[in-house]
Amino acid sequence: MAPRFKWIAYDVTGLLPLDWTDNIKAVAPGADFRNFPRTPVLSREAEGVEFVARGRVHADKVREQLPWLYKLYRSEFLELATEAWGEPITAAADDRYGIVLNVQLGSAMRFECHVDSNPLTGLLFFTDHPGGGGELVVGHDPAAVGIEALEANGSVIRPQAAQLIFFDGKTYPHYARTLRSQHDVRVVAVMNFYTASCPESTRPTELNRHLFGDR
Repeated sequence: MAPRFKWIAYDVTGLLPLDWTDNIKAVAPGADFRNFPRTPVLSREAEGVEFVARGRVHADKVREQLPWLYKLYRSEFLELATEAWGEPITAAADDRYGIVLNVQLGSAMRFECHVDSNPLTGLLFFTDHPGGGGELVVGHDPAAVGIEALEANGSVIRPQAAQLIFFDGKTYPHYARTLRSQHDVRVVAVMNFYTASCPESTRPTELNRHLFGDR
């Protein structure tokens, strides 16, 4: 039986550069926007959902265009992850997926209902949505499939700019709701972290093959 879902939050405003909002606004529009196919192994979308429209700033672009964020992922954020989880935590050795940005534009995009391949996920929200929309919904039932199941039995976490959260995304399926306004933008940094009991070597080879064409 899975333990009760929990998430831990930190206000990291003091760790971010003074011009972080301008940096994010400059980078987000260049995200890879398209209909992304279901993620093999990890998808928890309902039957019949083959694609989900969303945007992603891939890891190489994050490292190139937001070097301060890449550095934080491997230093102060890593320390906070260890503090939050109470056990040694490591960042991804493979820079292709360690940290990315997920971007939603307007009211037609959301993020896929899925579980993660890594045992601990860090999310750093860069945008607020006071009018609602863009919430992270995490299902309490590890076997749940589809957004309706998560909405019926789950926790709702509202994005707050400069808030960093940690949770077990490998056990609990989750997705991001659509935004309410055609003019709204949601940006969040997604970070992969690993533990001794679930190291990076457990990442499914099929996932890398899907994302990067690995054989």
